[in-house]
Order: sequence, then structure tokens, then C-alpha cells
Amino acid sequence: MSTGRADTEKEEAAMDSTPAGDERLRRWRMVLGADSAESTGHALAGRDTAMDGALTALYGGPKKPGGRGGAERSAGLGASAPSVARWLGDIRTYFPASVVQVMQRDAIDRLGLSALLMEPEMLEAVEPDVHLVGTLLSLGKAMPETTKETARAVVRKVVEDLERRLATRTRATLTGALDRSARTGRPRHGDIDWDRTIRANLKNYVPLPGPDGAGTVIPERLIGYGRTDRSVKKDVILCVDQSGSMAASVVHASVFGAVLASMRTLATRLVVFDTAVVDLTDQLDDPVDVLFGTQLGGGTDINRALAYCQSRITRPADTVVVLISDLHEGGIRDEMVERAAAMKASGVQFVTLLALSDEGTPSYDREHAAALGALGSPAFACTPDLFPEIMAAAIEKRPLPIPDADR
Repeated sequence: MSTGRADTEKEEAAMDSTPAGDERLRRWRMVLGADSAESTGHALAGRDTAMDGALTALYGGPKKPGGRGGAERSAGLGASAPSVARWLGDIRTYFPASVVQVMQRDAIDRLGLSALLMEPEMLEAVEPDVHLVGTLLSLGKAMPETTKETARAVVRKVVEDLERRLATRTRATLTGALDRSARTGRPRHGDIDWDRTIRANLKNYVPLPGPDGAGTVIPERLIGYGRTDRSVKKDVILCVDQSGSMAASVVHASVFGAVLASMRTLATRLVVFDTAVVDLTDQLDDPVDVLFGTQLGGGTDINRALAYCQSRITRPADTVVVLISDLHEGGIRDEMVERAAAMKASGVQFVTLLALSDEGTPSYDREHAAALGALGSPAFACTPDLFPEIMAAAIEKRPLPIPDADR
């Protein structure tokens, strides 16, 4: 054995005898579960025992639909609302909110607990988040009347949290974009667009005397940003896929739709679709009503949705259409692409988002994405924090700030 490797092992052995080493063994024991107690040589006590119990109840072994075990080992939550409510209370005690949300999501997926979410006591015990809202919306009409008010309260809390996070920045970003999109030939000094002004006057370049070859551009024509008035400057159509895989995107799109609708200089329309198309524009004053007007699940007919949106366009050069979909088309694929092409040819700014969420790029139809990209509408996933910048670029008719586009 080399001296270097021996020294390394001695250092590791020494570390394991220190408080830092004990903490490392403790963490491995918590990660690996009870079966690792002998190999790690670390026994749990007190609060750690309770945390381990909460983790084992969820991740202790193979799971059966509905939370019921067969011959195989299964989780310890059982299928009763009281035991699950106690477990939810435990994990909120022992883990931070971000971890609680992940564990709740895993419990719904692994143990089939969706049915229990239709009980008010359960909803009062959960940590509200976007994924929980998606699950509640997917339950739809199956939810009993006794639970609907509690469910609305949960959804409203998530929506209000998102609005606080996103609304101010969205309004400020888009107001600036609308101001800049209105060009004028007689701008005030502070409103001059120097980049466009210089490019428009390059023919007026005059070299200056001297050996260094310096020169100047004489701006015969000024180009500047106009000050927008209170009239409608742009039309925005959000066309949102409400198939089951798009739940988080539907939640965020509804919140953004309400924020955009609150801006007088934008005329905003929200259209959701599966195999049918529903226009929820008249409910945009309350995104909670919008969300309960959706019907998550079912098939997808993007072509039909785009046909509806196309029929509502009256000012193509001043319209932004945002298609939010994973592009798994169940309708007529060729017509879908042709409609997108026709809208772009008429002057519409057409934006394709594969997702509007913090979860990254979902599974999507690459052939359809490539076809739209060839039209000049590249398909990409967008986080809620980036969405205002995407919309501002579309309003100003400049290249979209596509994530990782420079890599």
C-alpha cells in the first residue's frame, strides 16, 4: 500500500472518531435506513428516531396503490386519514418546507393518497405548493362539496404566494417593454434610442482631423422610445395545454394571465385546451376561478386550440401568442404547424414554451418542436422568473432570451 493511500485512510479513520465523523455516520444512517444500523455502527435516539420513522413510513419499501401493502413490505402510513394527517404533521415538524413539499408529492405518487386529499382534515394538514394544487385540480368534479371550500383556500394561498413573488417584477418589466416598443421620431433627450439612432445615421459618418483616424456620426434623424398612453398597445393570447403532465404550467400561466390582465395597456386572453378548447378570459380577475375552470387530464388537440386563437386575432402586428404545451399532438399535426406559420407570416409574435415551471424541460415531442423551430419559434422550457423577460422580448420584437442558447 502506498504511503499516500495509507495516510488518507488514517485521516479518514481519525475523522470518523471526531464529532464531524459522527455527523457523517448519522447522515448515512438516516439516508440508508434501519438496515444500515449495523454497518454504520450508529444508533439513533430522540428526535432522530422520530425523523427516521417518518422517512421509513414513506420510503421503507415497495408500495401498493392506495397505500395498502400485499405480501411485500410496504409503507407504514396505512390508508386512513388520521394516520396520514399525523404523518404530515410530523414531517412539517422535522423538515423544512421545501423538503416537506417533496415528501408530500412522493406520498401522493407512491402511496396513492389522492383520494384522501378529498377530506378537509387532510387538506388542512398539508403544506400548500404548486404540485398539490395540480393534484387537487386533477381531482376535479370528484371532490365532494364538503371539501371544495377547503381546497379553494389551499389553492388561493399558493396563488397569492406566487402573485407576491411575480406580479411587481412582471408589471415593471412589461411596462418598460411597452414604452420602448412605441417608437417616435421626435424623442426627448432621455428617450433617445442611441443604438438605433447611430445605425440609422451611419451614412453621416464624418472623419475628424488628426492622425488617429477618429470620426463622428452626425445624427440627422433621431429615433427614440415613445411614452405609452393608457390605451391598449398589445394583445396577448396565452394558449395553455391542460393535459395532466402540464399541471404546474397551468398554475403559473393562470397567475401570469391575471397579472397581465391587470395591465390596461395589454389586452390579455387565456385559452386552455385538451381535446376541447375553453376560453377563460372572463375569469382572469381571479386566478383561483381560472384554475377551478380547468380540467386537467385527457387528450390534446393543439391544432384546434390554435385555430380558436387565430380566429380571435384582429391586430396581428401587435399580437403575441404564447403556446404552452409539451407538443404531444393528438390532432392534425400538419395543420398545427401550418397555423403557427400563418400567424407568424401575418406579423404575430409566436412563442412556444414546453413548460412554464421550475421543473425544467419535460418530455416533449421533438419532431413538433423542430418543426416550430424551423418557423423561427424555438420551443424551450421557461421558469416563472424568466417569463417576464420572454414577454418583454416578444413585445419589443427582439430575440428571445432562450436559456442556454449561448452554450
